[in-house]
Amino acid sequence: MVDSRKPIYLYLETVNCMKNKYLAFLFFFLPAILFSQKGFVKGTVNDDEGAAAFGAVVTVSSGSYTNSAQVDNEGSFGFSVSPGKYNISIRLQGFQEYKDSVVIDVEKNVNLGVVRLREAANLLGEHIVGIDKNPRTETTVSLNTIGRDDIRRIPAGMGEQDLIGALVVTPGITMTGDQGGQLYIRGGPPIQNKVIMDGAIIYNPFHSIGILSVFDTDLISYADVYTGGFGAQYGGRISSVMDIRMRDGNRKKYSGKVGITPISGKFIIEGPIKKLKENGGSSASFLLNGRGSFLEYSSRVFYPYANTTNTNSVTFGLPYNFWDIYGKISVSAGDGGSKVNIFGFSHNDFVNFSSVTQLNWSSAGGGLNFIVVPGSANVRIDGVFAYSNYQIKMVENNEQNLTRESSVNGFNLGLNFHQFFGTNRITYGLEAVGTFTHLKYDTPYSTRISNDNNTTEIAAFAKAKINKWGFVFEPSFRLHYYASVGEVSPEPRLAIKYNLRDWWRIKVAGGMYSQNLVAANSDRDVVNLFYGFLSGVENLPATFRGDKVSSRLSKAQHGILGMEFDIGQYVKVNLEGYFMNFSQLMNVNRNKQFEDGQIATENQPDYLKKDVIVEYGYATGFDATVKFEYKNLYLWFVYSFLDTKRTDEIMTYTPHFARQHNVNMVGSYSWGKNKDWEASVRWNLGSGFPFTQTQGFYEFVDFQGGIGTDYTTSNGTLGIEYAGPNTGQLPWYHRLDVNVRKTFMFRNKKNNRVSKMEINVGGSNLYNRKNMFYMDRVTFQKIYQLPIIYNMGVTFEW
Repeated sequence: MVDSRKPIYLYLETVNCMKNKYLAFLFFFLPAILFSQKGFVKGTVNDDEGAAAFGAVVTVSSGSYTNSAQVDNEGSFGFSVSPGKYNISIRLQGFQEYKDSVVIDVEKNVNLGVVRLREAANLLGEHIVGIDKNPRTETTVSLNTIGRDDIRRIPAGMGEQDLIGALVVTPGITMTGDQGGQLYIRGGPPIQNKVIMDGAIIYNPFHSIGILSVFDTDLISYADVYTGGFGAQYGGRISSVMDIRMRDGNRKKYSGKVGITPISGKFIIEGPIKKLKENGGSSASFLLNGRGSFLEYSSRVFYPYANTTNTNSVTFGLPYNFWDIYGKISVSAGDGGSKVNIFGFSHNDFVNFSSVTQLNWSSAGGGLNFIVVPGSANVRIDGVFAYSNYQIKMVENNEQNLTRESSVNGFNLGLNFHQFFGTNRITYGLEAVGTFTHLKYDTPYSTRISNDNNTTEIAAFAKAKINKWGFVFEPSFRLHYYASVGEVSPEPRLAIKYNLRDWWRIKVAGGMYSQNLVAANSDRDVVNLFYGFLSGVENLPATFRGDKVSSRLSKAQHGILGMEFDIGQYVKVNLEGYFMNFSQLMNVNRNKQFEDGQIATENQPDYLKKDVIVEYGYATGFDATVKFEYKNLYLWFVYSFLDTKRTDEIMTYTPHFARQHNVNMVGSYSWGKNKDWEASVRWNLGSGFPFTQTQGFYEFVDFQGGIGTDYTTSNGTLGIEYAGPNTGQLPWYHRLDVNVRKTFMFRNKKNNRVSKMEINVGGSNLYNRKNMFYMDRVTFQKIYQLPIIYNMGVTFEW
């Protein structure tokens, strides 16, 4: 419920923060003050091809003194130490150990620059680096880091392995299966989940077919997925964050990859613009990727049982088409670790169920991100400037021909500073976001919701990580200013982990979050296809359940408690319980029956005529993950429970994305001389989504002629009588996918270059479960998600 006293609380809290600004300064910069009489050694760790060496551990030692820390996602590290001579070693599985010695004093700090690790001699071809963060020195509350090796363990959908495969087995994440385009995280709908690629905001990360994302797996460096409790470096969303980083092009040689599956084809071309020399120095590279589908045509040949026929006896294949383009130029300034990337992207989707609905969406943008490593200061600076545009339009092919269209475009920029003190760290920065949103949305009541708005957001944040006495403390604070609505949101956040034993850890996190974007989805749809946006909403009720609506933001508070267990060397268990309080939510008004601002409707309640309504709610749940990894065998079990409710002006209801039970089981086994064979299997079971049932139909007369309208002769439109919101439940969803991959390696004896060919063979929905995709309320025509799909994919890499 909206509390009319909240502005007073926020004002007092802001004033109190200002009064204690010096205390806050000391809190965040105390490590720098304490270490001011010490010297430091810093550097950047890359692999042999110039990419950040995730997971590398740097050890600094002198006599009885030893300190170790894992590099961050950019490969950076730093230690503040007393003057003296120190030995430095850098280790990473699959690479030769790096050793060096340095002399450090207060007047002579040491910058090792870029340290390039050499691949171990017994490795053949590509070696994928592990990216797991150290669970003893990082809080890792509700954080899952996904790399290419994780994605490759999941069965390939349609012959191609994709980020979606790893996301759907991540605890707390629910996908609507083949229906695609919809990601639900711990009770939060897609609008509450922030997706970032190379620093640019991506407004729709999934293709409508649901098996593929817009990100090519071969380009992904890593993805940090926060399902809650994320730190102050992220803002503008109240549920989760998915931060994806794409790799750079090859700096040493020209290479490429081509692939084809029954639904799509792709290519990758990359190479040096200025070649990286063996002794280091500056370099530059390019990378270009393209991917497109032809499923609408190929399905007629490969999957004829999935074809549909319209009323004119015309046969159609599976009506999904898409294409993606991504390009990147990377320039490294030299051995100091500074670099700049320029990137661009374009994604397009076309869905045409000719007798039900048509849906098209596109996304395009680009930007620049950079890293600056000053040689004389214990700091790393990084930043981004990016632009992104997204447009979507959906037309229902029924008597009403309801049309929905939306677009959002704008920029985001950020500047961050990082200081390293071994396992301790300070990060602070600034962020600005500007967006323009457009929405035109026809409702079943012959009314229209329209909104066009420009919004601006400015934020500053600071975050510290402190390892002490077996604890890991991560306090952070974000001050987020929504200029377009004139609101300031102070957002304190905190994560703590305590190492009870080397094998047993407890963790807790909490924080305050806010956002300005509102989803333009309809809870009336059996399955949602349309994904639109509103921002800076103005046409909303003056009161909510008797209280004055004093804020135009959606707000939430997170609380998370968890445990981690290491059972021997091979089993890892992670348990987390959470509670998310959505103290204020903005939602498109599904109850709108009258146009606002007209004399005839001025006495109607706001919840029947405003474009947006106010709600509150909660989400509580439990996630359990068990991982077993021994030699060539990998097993993963995930169970998620969710209970979530929303309350509007009229009622309390269950949102349509609430999947109460979700189970995922994954297995992967590799064999052969060079592990060139791999088999994987995944089974997913989920309770059915809630939906709003249809009770009946009637003729709807809008009385446009006023009181004199003769309803006995007027031609009305088809009206629908709905049951209570989301009181029905779709059938349980379940699907079995399997995949076998064979890798062939070819070595050119003349130049010693290695080429690789991979063949993927498998099947999706192996026992042909009929999972619901879409149903037209008027014709009752049902369209199911993908039937059994046998697939084969071939890629060749050189």
